[in-house]
Amino acid sequence: MTTTTTTAATAPTTPTTPFRLAEITAANFDDAIGLKVRADQEHLVAPVVKSLAEAYVHPGVAWPRLILDGDRPVGFLMAFLDIDFAGDGTGTDIRSGLWRLNIAAGEQGRGCGRFAVEAVAAEIRRRGGSRLTASWHPGGDGPEGFYLGLGFRLTGETSGDQAVGELFLE
Repeated sequence: MTTTTTTAATAPTTPTTPFRLAEITAANFDDAIGLKVRADQEHLVAPVVKSLAEAYVHPGVAWPRLILDGDRPVGFLMAFLDIDFAGDGTGTDIRSGLWRLNIAAGEQGRGCGRFAVEAVAAEIRRRGGSRLTASWHPGGDGPEGFYLGLGFRLTGETSGDQAVGELFLE
């Protein structure tokens, strides 16, 4: 008769991501503005340099961050925090969300985008928010499938020529 000895199982480990966020500084500015999406996506998202200019003129609202894989830049995100989304001055529709997401051409499909959305959600939660708003160019060549796959729901609104979606945070 063969006896099998078992040992206590180790607790499952939480999967870790190699990604992290970094503030944009003079030291990483060139890395940030050097990030390029695929050529067929350039019409869908503003270049990082435009986002950083907008962050400069909206300092209390914009939250720009470089996405790093270890020390290697792989993407850029910019959140907006506590804005009057309706823009009518009433302050009745205050929202926070993802303003820009640029994942470098060779880095797409590795989880960088998901990480970026989760990082923005964590920052919104930290500030007491319960929903994340994002907008995107609709259509088959845009990122709608990505956002809907993460749980965003279309609101029926538009922001300029973009569809608006929301993700309710738990």
